[in-house]
Amino acid sequence: MTQKPRNGVRAAHGRATQPPRDHYVLRLYVTGMTPRSTRAVTNLQQICHEYLDGRYDLEVIDIYQQPVLAKGEQIIAAPTLIKKLPLPMRRIIGDMSDRRGVLLGLDLSTPPDAAEKRKGGGR
Repeated sequence: MTQKPRNGVRAAHGRATQPPRDHYVLRLYVTGMTPRSTRAVTNLQQICHEYLDGRYDLEVIDIYQQPVLAKGEQIIAAPTLIKKLPLPMRRIIGDMSDRRGVLLGLDLSTPPDAAEKRKGGGR
């Protein structure tokens, strides 16, 4: 017999199961194979492998080859990462070398101020 869900967690035969973790849909807009674009792809792939292994779809779009897609997304700078899912949608501009900023933009990390307040060290 399956018990009713409590806080999004369903228990079967008295054992709690983990809620499903979000699947990420990411689009990275780049400008050809420039060093900055290559860095962005490499940095993002490392972050995804480390934090989202098996839970993401990453589409790399060259705005020189597919300008209509870039225009539709109103891309004004490249590289630009768009997190489509999970909501809210977010945009991150740059070569993704600011790991902390990328993690924050992907909702995989909390801002330092929030983490500090939870520990009771707020000012």
